[in-house]
Amino acid sequence: MAEITKKWYKEMSVYQIWTRSFCDSNGDGIGDLPGVYSKLDYIKSLGVDGIWFSPIYPSPNCDYGYDISDYKNINPEFGTLDDFKKILDAAHGLGMRVFMDLVVNHTSTEHMWFKEACKSKDNPYHDYYIWRKGRGNKPPNNWLSVFEGGAWEYNKNLDEYYLHVFAKGQPDLNMDNPKVREEVKSIMRFWLDMGVDGFREDVITFISKAEGLPNGFPLPLATGIEHYKHGPHLEEYLDEFRQVLNEYDCFAVGEGPMTGLKDAVNYCTEGPGQKLDMLISFDHMNADCFMADWVKLPFSLRRLKSTFDKWQTEMYGKGWNSLYIENHDHARIIERYGSIKFRVQSGKMLATMYMLQCGTPFIYQGQEIGMTNVRVDHVTEYKDVMTFNNYRLFKKLGFTEKMFLNLSFKVNRENARTPVQWTGGKNAGFTTADEAWFKINPNYTEINVEAAEKDENSLLNYYRKLIKFRKEHEVAVYGDFKQYYRSSGSLFVYERNYEGKKLLVINSFSENPVKFDAPAGIDLSAGELVLQNYEVLNPGKNSFMTKPYETRVYLFS
Repeated sequence: MAEITKKWYKEMSVYQIWTRSFCDSNGDGIGDLPGVYSKLDYIKSLGVDGIWFSPIYPSPNCDYGYDISDYKNINPEFGTLDDFKKILDAAHGLGMRVFMDLVVNHTSTEHMWFKEACKSKDNPYHDYYIWRKGRGNKPPNNWLSVFEGGAWEYNKNLDEYYLHVFAKGQPDLNMDNPKVREEVKSIMRFWLDMGVDGFREDVITFISKAEGLPNGFPLPLATGIEHYKHGPHLEEYLDEFRQVLNEYDCFAVGEGPMTGLKDAVNYCTEGPGQKLDMLISFDHMNADCFMADWVKLPFSLRRLKSTFDKWQTEMYGKGWNSLYIENHDHARIIERYGSIKFRVQSGKMLATMYMLQCGTPFIYQGQEIGMTNVRVDHVTEYKDVMTFNNYRLFKKLGFTEKMFLNLSFKVNRENARTPVQWTGGKNAGFTTADEAWFKINPNYTEINVEAAEKDENSLLNYYRKLIKFRKEHEVAVYGDFKQYYRSSGSLFVYERNYEGKKLLVINSFSENPVKFDAPAGIDLSAGELVLQNYEVLNPGKNSFMTKPYETRVYLFS
């Protein structure tokens, strides 16, 4: 067995907060930091060891916080620096660490640096961004942005274009400028000196662009991405930022869209030259789509298992995996990989399936109560720049608004951004305002924290058991990974082994009965059934028919 190094960040579970939709304390319809503070005991009751805040910096919200206008302050909609420090101190007092989103591929156009950059080509901040002359009356190259058409925006005053790989309001920083890298290190130290415990680094694998910015291969959604998803100086710049991290007892998880396993192993392998502690991969989120959530395909369990198997096997003993099935960038998982008809049972199965693999589990707000996707009546009810860009694209493909809304209900990341459902009362207990900033899912009367707290068999209480079990059993943290039933389109079964302990994790992805036979050499009667989502009358029976979305976990000593 590969040797595993024990570290605190490997043993924790992390709760992600998208503040705008978490809890509103002042009745303006927008979630805020005092609202988060009021729920710290609830978050701690889950058993998690850390909180990751999606961006809470000042922002004009062209991409809801991922367009930052001041890296060393708090968005006034959410509160003040003092409010944040109060949360930081209280979370630490409860034994929870706090992680910030570090968004340094781009800033907001409202950032002081960019405002100065637009004043003249001689301004010292001009070279903080990526500017080019056009090709006649055309942009400098054929790159497309992920969010808004072409990746170049013309500035008439300078007769130059600036690069924005995302929205027009998110100009890319010129990381080749050493002054920009010094600014990034200053930002990191500002928060780490305050007591923050690390960062989730947004699209960090995009920060280095290819020399000369050549034309890209004409992909429909991301022309040019091959020239910046692993640029020529990426590893050098990650090394530079790592030197800052090494000055503190902290960790960094990098987001790497379209980053393959080989690069992930390279970035995360422990020891000299390690660049990141973990990488947020997207591969396992493509089991029902092609490359992007909006290109919908039927769900394939075989594809999901194959992806997990590769990452679990190849990272083991080298680097460390981040484990997640929901976050602010994806639709709710029960509609994708589970079943609304069996919402609670499939929610428990999905939680077991991912959280007992090797890696650090991340839980996104509302996931723990099984929140679901939301239907809207008109595109204008949406809020997100990505939604509106996709609507323009799909209209060109002949989609009517109704067709688009049906697709959006299944895939839109805004499904994850509806306000958290705390109670069955007015506005789901999220706000006392007449209405929230974004539509609250009407099913809040049934699906809410208050109701889940009262039900000992709720999904919420299952998450607590699961997190507690992982915390108490090192095999669930450090064990290796061996998959069974590889060719099955219904069963995902795997084994973990560590220091004489074994876990067998059985997951059915079907509402129909599926025959399960214990793998050769494993006798279920010799193990203890420690987690399950149905009552099991004969847990030692080596052959059985699964119930809809059944999960079982056996522990062998």
